[in-house]
Amino acid sequence: MRRMSDDSTTQPHALLEGRLGYEVESALLARALTHRSFAYENGGLPTNERLEFLGDSVLGLVVTDTLYRTHPDLPEGQLAKLRAAVVNSRALAEVSRGLELGLFIRLGKGEEGTGGRDKASILADTLEAVIGAVYLDKGLGAASELVHRLFDPLIEHSSNLGAGLDWKTSLQELTAAEGLGVPEYLVTETGPDHEKTFTAAARVGGVAYGTGTGRSKKEAEQQAAETAWRAIRSAADEAARADAASA
Repeated sequence: MRRMSDDSTTQPHALLEGRLGYEVESALLARALTHRSFAYENGGLPTNERLEFLGDSVLGLVVTDTLYRTHPDLPEGQLAKLRAAVVNSRALAEVSRGLELGLFIRLGKGEEGTGGRDKASILADTLEAVIGAVYLDKGLGAASELVHRLFDPLIEHSSNLGAGLDWKTSLQELTAAEGLGVPEYLVTETGPDHEKTFTAAARVGGVAYGTGTGRSKKEAEQQAAETAWRAIRSAADEAARADAASA
């Protein structure tokens, strides 16, 4: 994904604000869009990580409140699974892609060169930071409206989005049920110490069913497990449909 040309600092912000539906204080929005790789290469500018932390909490609150009210009879464990299916990194990255958020992120040259503008973890983190910026500048009502507008379609279909809560556990349960064996994870790491990227491959019975990347080994393994879970579940569902059709 190519970055939008920087004729000015306000035009890209105005385009993003149009998609968000809110004008956000310029310096605050710029910080929300500043990845740590850009900050590191430009003399230690403030990064979006504090805003990401805040936005994660705002997003979690709004989604949790909605699920609680929408499903009055579900126990806590099921509600937690539905929430995790809505706010996992893959779901956030897809919402970010719908906004073309990658066009606006301030990335360092190294991260830019490795496709960082479409990296799921970066897109997810930046979206949370933007939500945090909207919350600080416009308040909880505006942030809640934004979350609903972006995530309500996922909330409505959360029961069909997969296990979500702990993909490694869910994958192990699924492979046991299908008689495929115990999943294994092969993890590699790249990049300098301050900017490591982990890549994991989830293998079952010697076959790689999914890969994932993240800023930690745990995040990469969870993404790989999610991809593998979806692949195996899809294959199992397809086989079941074929058996039913031939019966």
